[in-house]
Amino acid sequence: MTATFVGMPAFPVAAREALGDTQLRHNLAHATHTIRDKRARVVGEMPEWEELRQAGADVKDAALHALDRHLARLEESLTARGAVVHWARDATEACRIVADVARTHGADEVVKVKSMVTQEIGLNEALAADGIAAWETDLAELIVQLGDDLPSHILVPAIHRNRAEIREIFRRQMAASGRPAPADLTDDPRELANAARLHLREKFLRAKVGVSGANFAVAETGTLVVVESEGNGRMCLTLPDVLVSVVGIEKVVPTFADLDVLLRLLPRSSTGERMNPYTSMWHGVTPGDGPQEVHVVLLDNGRSRALGDRVGRQALRCIRCSACLNVCPVYERVGGHAYGSVYPGPIGAILNPLLRGVGNDAQVDSLPYASTLCGACYEVCPVKIDIPSILVDLRTQVVDSHRADRRPKAESVAMRAAAWAFSDSRRLARAERGSGLAGRWLVRLARLPGPGARWTSARDLPTPPRESFRAWWRRTRGSGS
Repeated sequence: MTATFVGMPAFPVAAREALGDTQLRHNLAHATHTIRDKRARVVGEMPEWEELRQAGADVKDAALHALDRHLARLEESLTARGAVVHWARDATEACRIVADVARTHGADEVVKVKSMVTQEIGLNEALAADGIAAWETDLAELIVQLGDDLPSHILVPAIHRNRAEIREIFRRQMAASGRPAPADLTDDPRELANAARLHLREKFLRAKVGVSGANFAVAETGTLVVVESEGNGRMCLTLPDVLVSVVGIEKVVPTFADLDVLLRLLPRSSTGERMNPYTSMWHGVTPGDGPQEVHVVLLDNGRSRALGDRVGRQALRCIRCSACLNVCPVYERVGGHAYGSVYPGPIGAILNPLLRGVGNDAQVDSLPYASTLCGACYEVCPVKIDIPSILVDLRTQVVDSHRADRRPKAESVAMRAAAWAFSDSRRLARAERGSGLAGRWLVRLARLPGPGARWTSARDLPTPPRESFRAWWRRTRGSGS
């Protein structure tokens, strides 16, 4: 697994900075409210929605429970249809495979379909280090790339940008990487989309190699599936001579019947549409039609680790719809960059620790705490991932991973002291008497700069009563007088 975004601090620090950006908060609120309102309308049309959610969860669970068998079947089916299958244990192996394919064909550039997994492994940066330019062709990804920015949403990577900002990015940056933006470009959405279309067209027509991910992979037929809304994916999948698809191993489903369930869930949950404008499927090589050399990279990169987590493995059901982001009160206020990963929001708060492990990186360890545990994410998840339960379990894992630290955290010291006091009735009684006598001073002390102030800045700390319950009971024998 690659590192988090360069320079990203732990979530509490990054979130505090994001909260101070009023333009960001305005952009996020407008976009997330619009998307979730659309979703609510189209989901409301389906009285059987809850049954469909359960069916989607069952399909993914069945695939994960026999993942080894389905992956072997997928490889067999793809190979029979002329594709070359590669297995990558981590990001380094996957990037090397893609770069080797590009170099073999003398390509110094590739065109890309929007792909979370290639962002996860840092493919663009790895290719650039080998002298190969990777051009994003999804409109939002193009905006992020031209702006030397980072994606902040699963579905809408440039959700943190408004139209005026996009216009300025196009005018300043397009010329450096191809056809420049029109001199009279305005912030009208049609004009912005047309500028992107003209800029990308020359790249589509000259590219020898295309790179994609896959939303799903059907084991029985060797079919890879990409769903998208702009048609750029169709161009990347059909025009280049060579296609390389990087696919997480959790994307496999056994049959086309299973795929049907997921394709009914995904568009309603992601874009608030009844069906995707473009659903592309390919089965390896077809002579005379489309790419004549197809490579499929099946990527682990921590997924086996996540599969071994009894509580967290359900996160691998995720179909990347982003519904959980759009209802999350935390994400809506801080955006995706604060999570320090290409997987932001509630799903990112569990996926990143599951894929990378806890106890090794302060930024990753902070993510399970980036939630109010309100449960809204679970209510909208189309495959019923119980994100709040996984967050609580991961918090336990984070605490357990630091029990042997040479310098324990203040919270750990406080909990050990509480355990010492609570484990003996005489010690507890003395602590109660002491807190009653010094109650007001303890409250004031907790508000002084330091760990106590950080704790009480978001929590009430009531003044301890002068008389403990034990003392009251001994004095009154429970009579209440």
